Amino acid sequence: MLSVGTLKPVARVGISGWRYAPWRGTFYPKGLPQRQELEYAATHLDSLEINGSFYSLQRPSSWLQWRDATPEHFVFAVKGGRFITHMRRLREARGALANFFASGVLALGGKLGPFLWQLPENLKYDPNVVEEFLALLPRTTTAAARLASEHTDLMRDRTWFDVTEDRPLRHAMEVRSSTFVTEDFYAQLRRHNIALVMADSAGTWPMLHEITADFAYVRLHGKDELYVSGYGDADLDHWADTVRGWLDGSGCPDGVGRDAYLYFDNDVKVRAPYDAMGLAKRLASQLPSRPPDASR
Repeated sequence: MLSVGTLKPVARVGISGWRYAPWRGTFYPKGLPQRQELEYAATHLDSLEINGSFYSLQRPSSWLQWRDATPEHFVFAVKGGRFITHMRRLREARGALANFFASGVLALGGKLGPFLWQLPENLKYDPNVVEEFLALLPRTTTAAARLASEHTDLMRDRTWFDVTEDRPLRHAMEVRSSTFVTEDFYAQLRRHNIALVMADSAGTWPMLHEITADFAYVRLHGKDELYVSGYGDADLDHWADTVRGWLDGSGCPDGVGRDAYLYFDNDVKVRAPYDAMGLAKRLASQLPSRPPDASR
């Protein structure tokens, strides 16, 4: 069952990751120290996905550093570990989830946004496996801290889950196998209030438009060529109209407005930050903070 909040819905527009060599001297000013790239990106956008957490467990010091390098209004989406999604393939994931939440992600505090769980293309839909995994996902920071307390010895001397304020947590799932294109899966996500990611991948993977939670989550991997091609003015206008429909409810089946998170992942030719700023400019009045500067 959906649980739509009472606050006015807002949009968050950002980029997927921020450490890309081709961006240096283009989006990032020439000579900008790498340690300042996140801070620079956060002056132009109000959200981004942390991708490093997908490849390995990050240290508490990194989460604290990222939190402190960004302004008060900033929000991070966090990509769940591939050990959980690609190696364990969602099965018997409790211990791995405990380690993930113990690694320091909760140190982001009020800047912690949705968790993204990206499934591999060769993982077929198994309703029982998915149900068991969704039931494990914590829905509050205190629940995440309780789960984190079950961490394994692998995490000794590198944990942080000292939560002092209970906050709700959101989760989104990106699927890449057509076996997930079924009403049974959509209904399963709705029961757990998990957002189904709308992924634009130049036709490489299914692009699913179902609204399954009290927020929408979009990943823009490239319109015509995966990770490479950008989005023109007409494309950004279309996405801006779509987001406005989610925010005011006119584009939602139940007529209820929802928050929206959109992240550009077309990083190869340095299109992502400029496309994100272009969309953010179009949605300036719906953003939770001052509109970013969309100039190049």
